[in-house]
This record gives sequence, structure tokens and C-alpha cells, in this order.
Amino acid sequence: MLQQTPVARVEPIWLAWIARWPTPSATAAASAADVLRAWGKLGYPRRAKRLHECATVIATEYDDVVPSDVDTLLTLPGVGAYTARAVACFAYGARVPVVDTNVRRVVARVVHGRADSVPSARDLDDVAALLPNSPDAQQFSIALMELGATVCTARAPRCGLCPLSDCAWRAAGYPTANAPARRVQRYAGTDRQVRGRLLDVLRDNDSPVTRAQLDVAWLTDPAQRDRALDSLLVDGLVEQTPDGRFALAGEGERSPDRNDTASQPGQRRRTEVPDRRVDGIPGVSRDVSV
Repeated sequence: MLQQTPVARVEPIWLAWIARWPTPSATAAASAADVLRAWGKLGYPRRAKRLHECATVIATEYDDVVPSDVDTLLTLPGVGAYTARAVACFAYGARVPVVDTNVRRVVARVVHGRADSVPSARDLDDVAALLPNSPDAQQFSIALMELGATVCTARAPRCGLCPLSDCAWRAAGYPTANAPARRVQRYAGTDRQVRGRLLDVLRDNDSPVTRAQLDVAWLTDPAQRDRALDSLLVDGLVEQTPDGRFALAGEGERSPDRNDTASQPGQRRRTEVPDRRVDGIPGVSRDVSV
């Protein structure tokens, strides 16, 4: 849930989720549609699908216990390099480097004397070299994140409050970043927004809806709406019924004689939108794509 989403948005949905589905097996037993509804407005709904798949693997292959080592965590659906290390570190206290944007910025300034840093293959080695060889490694990782989030911020660092006595960036006279400023990722008017509007319609209905019901969710650009709908179908978040209506994953009516690839283990159903087919949009998440 925290992949590319602030804690303030995640917390209420996470608390409700844990109260409803306190274990991986409880989440796995829920339907894909229920999971998508509970995910609500967190965005990047393919993360919800991956979480459901991940819970199923943990329940069936790991006796309902989340694995503790990074290599095993990396084999789970939806778990990438950052999430695997975050779980190993913060849930199990493992001495492993956890690198997010805030940590990367602190290391760039304190160690290398640069205003900021782009992701690099050496990030993990840089942070690993800073970790203490003690049970305090977990607390150190938390502190490093908090330092970047609250003091060593990107736009207005509060160096007067920094607890570190040595900082290469400060000693160098606060040189500015050489790289161009990062563009703020917009949301309004994007395919992501259209996908969200379409999912809102489906979440609000317990039975399949007609194409006309979906069309009114986005009247600005019909071609963009078609593209967004098609990408939801390809991602397996939405299904099309034999009579042409649409539903959340698992709630579509399927004809027994239909050539349904989704019924085959490990395959994803791909349903075409008649007459207007445009490829889906690429993903933009650190661990899980849109």
C-alpha cells in the first residue's frame, strides 16, 4: 500500500483492511472484486491484485507466515527490491539496506556532498556501509528515512536542526544539483485518472454494468476512455461478460464454452473492446506497475 502513496492516505485503509482480513489466508479467501473495493482510492489498483496474489502464495506455500529473507520475498507477486528489504528490515529486524528517495538524498548530501542523487546501482552498497553491526541497524534505517523526510528535505532542508555533526554537502557550501529538476507527476487528465473513474463505477455496482454506464464516467475524450478500459481488461482488473457488459475481476459472467484463457493457471484473460483497440499504458510504480 505504501508503494508511491503517502502514509496519511494509506493508514485508514490499512487499519480497516487488517481488521477485516488480519492474515494472508483471510485476504486470499476474499474475492478479487472485494479486494479491489477495499483498496478504494489508494490508486495503482494493480497493487491490490498483486497483494491478493501474494496473500494466496503466502497462505498456501508458507503456512500463512510472511517470509523473512530478502531472496524469498523477491519471489512473491508484487514484491520488488525496495519492498522486500523493507519487510526484512522493519518486520524482522534484518541488517539489510533499505533505500527510498529520502534515504538516497541523505546519503548523497552527507557522504558524497551532492544536493541530490538519481537512483544508482551503488545505492545499496552506500547504505549498507553505514549500517551499524548491531541490533540497532533497524532503528538506524528508520532514523535515516525520517531524517530525509523531516529535516534533510528536497526543497527546504532544515540544516539547523540536523543531528549530524559532519555533512559533506554542508562543508562544500551547499552546491546546487547539476541534474534538471524532476517533473512533478501530474494526475488530472491522465489515463490513470480515467482508469480510476471507470473502476469507481464498477466498485459501486455489485453486478456487471453496460458500456453506456461506463461511457458517462469520462466524456472528455472517448478514445482515451477506450484506451483506459482496454488496459483494465488486459491487466485483469475488469472482465467483460459474454453479453458485452463489464464487471470487476471475478464478478463477470463467463460462458462455459468460451475460450477463456483466464481459466488456465498462470494466464491472464485478455478481452477485446470491439472496433476500438489501443494498447494499454505503461506502469510507473517502483515495485508494481499501474
